[in-house]
Amino acid sequence: MGIFDFLSGEFIDVIHWVDDSRDTLVWRFEREGHEIKYGAKLTVREGQAAVFVHEGQLADVFTPGLYMLETNNMPVLTTLQHWDHGFRSPFKSEIYFINTTRFANLKWGTKNPIMLRDPEFGPTRIRAYGTYAVRVVDPARFLVEIVGTDGEFTMDEISFQIRNIIVQEFSRAVARSGIPVLDMAANTADLGRVIAEEIAPTLKEYGLAIPELYIENISLPPAVEKALDKRTSMGLVGDLDRFTQYSTAEAMTSAAENPSGGGGMGAGLGAGLGMAMAGQMAARQGPWGATPPPPPPPVEHVWHIAENGATHGPYSKAALGRMAVEGKLGRDSLVWTPGQDGWQRAEDVAELAQLFTVMPPPPPPPAA
Repeated sequence: MGIFDFLSGEFIDVIHWVDDSRDTLVWRFEREGHEIKYGAKLTVREGQAAVFVHEGQLADVFTPGLYMLETNNMPVLTTLQHWDHGFRSPFKSEIYFINTTRFANLKWGTKNPIMLRDPEFGPTRIRAYGTYAVRVVDPARFLVEIVGTDGEFTMDEISFQIRNIIVQEFSRAVARSGIPVLDMAANTADLGRVIAEEIAPTLKEYGLAIPELYIENISLPPAVEKALDKRTSMGLVGDLDRFTQYSTAEAMTSAAENPSGGGGMGAGLGAGLGMAMAGQMAARQGPWGATPPPPPPPVEHVWHIAENGATHGPYSKAALGRMAVEGKLGRDSLVWTPGQDGWQRAEDVAELAQLFTVMPPPPPPPAA
């Protein structure tokens, strides 16, 4: 080093940081003995903040710009240091550069299933995962609460804690929402906003904020998914007999196309399945191929009658017909049968209204 290089180094000090790691949150400016000269130039680029720590105490925070480290723009540090205005009296401080850009596409997910009570399936478990973005909004608080004296603090050192906070609030939000599991996919955007709002106060204490949080997928345990798929398949099948025939025919086709393995085992299996299907069809058609018998007749209702605060019955429909003919049952009589919603007028019940339509009309008045 020449004498001019040495003198220029004594008269000027340039402090800056260019990050090419893409995952560094905090970087400490290294200078032997931490000696910073009075009048040094500090360059803080966009997406950065510079924090001065003097003798273990936070002194100043600088936003993007070019600064000369002098008394007029460092009042706090000047009060702490009481330095002379000359390069022969450097002050010993630590300068931390804070990356305030947005760290995006960070992953989060539930390590263990979350228990909840679903209105349709009852107690069940779900898993979820997604992405989020985080950025430093209060460099001083972040340095004090999280970084401490770490000279190079990366995103990996805080992401685990943030993931735990997200999962905890996700569990609470899902449990309180009451949204059925089958409808959660349509509400992931709203759930993401709710979770981001819930964790904002906690992250604010760290000097952080989450501008984005996305839920990419919510899934059920494999056993529940299997049962749900089977239930969906049953709904699509419709006619179970036709589905059984189709499945048997497919099995026969597969066995016939793969006769290897056992010298004719496939052919025997196909024949056996064919006989089984033929037996099923014969059982449904009867011994002579007749049509199945008709279903049993419907169960006849029995009726009760309310009259003068008392109830009578039960009566069959035939008995009510005789009572209608005898005048003991009128259109305004109150009747009830099991399964009916309360007492109703006899003519308002479709099954009994016909009793009054078959009766002859009242006789005409006598001729004058």
